[in-house]
Amino acid sequence: MENLLLIFAGTVLVNNFVLAQFLGICPYLGVSRQVDTAFSMGMAVTFVMTMAAMVTFFIQNYLLIPLGLEYLQTVSFILVIASLVQLVEIFLRKVSPVLYRALGIFLPLITTNCAIMGLALLIPREGYNFIEAIVFALGAGVGFTLAIVLMAGLREQLEMSDMPQALRGGAITLIMAGLMAMAFMGFAGVIGT
Repeated sequence: MENLLLIFAGTVLVNNFVLAQFLGICPYLGVSRQVDTAFSMGMAVTFVMTMAAMVTFFIQNYLLIPLGLEYLQTVSFILVIASLVQLVEIFLRKVSPVLYRALGIFLPLITTNCAIMGLALLIPREGYNFIEAIVFALGAGVGFTLAIVLMAGLREQLEMSDMPQALRGGAITLIMAGLMAMAFMGFAGVIGT
């Protein structure tokens, strides 16, 4: 149980996919303009990450390795992720058309979100069992959501602030992302990962 807690906390705070491993930067910068949209994107990414971890774990360990088809890992993981994103897109279109429209082009971008592919490839590399893989995926999703919501909150506050023209837009966003990454590095001494 302690190991699972360390995996989760370490993935959320210390080895945050966005701030420490630089995975998922496109949606992080693109969808972090409003907190509610950022939170919804974070939840969608968390769901897809968790489902992808489960499915890719079984594909890796019960299909690819026994049949000696490890070289098909990347292709099979891409197919799994694309299928899961399509399911999320169909679900959101039916359940929440407003959220579906708010996410717009960024929902299909989850398909090419390198954070999800990175997660699928890191699970076999780290040698996680099924439960550890799910905890790792949940931690990665929660960490992604935390990072994107914090960035959205900061960006909403900056909309009302007076700053030099040269810093507006992407410049201040990247500066804030760097400062957030350094702040999250402070957790490395607290959580031994």
